[in-house]
Amino acid sequence: MKPKFGPTKSDLRFRLAFSLAGLALLVGGILYRGIPHGPAFFEVIGVAGAFFGGTAIWTLRKLVKGEYSDGL
Repeated sequence: MKPKFGPTKSDLRFRLAFSLAGLALLVGGILYRGIPHGPAFFEVIGVAGAFFGGTAIWTLRKLVKGEYSDGL
């Protein structure tokens, strides 16, 4: 049963595209500048990676399972 409220399929597709673009920029920045040291490592890898990676995994899971509203 699909939920009555929540993000629609197009919303989830946008979130997935935005998350994958963020991860690509994160990897590109690391490849260009190198792996950061000290507190920047936690900020770049930990916070940004967890945000974009977690959002991508959560969104992909919702899309695969079909857990999105019809946008009524």
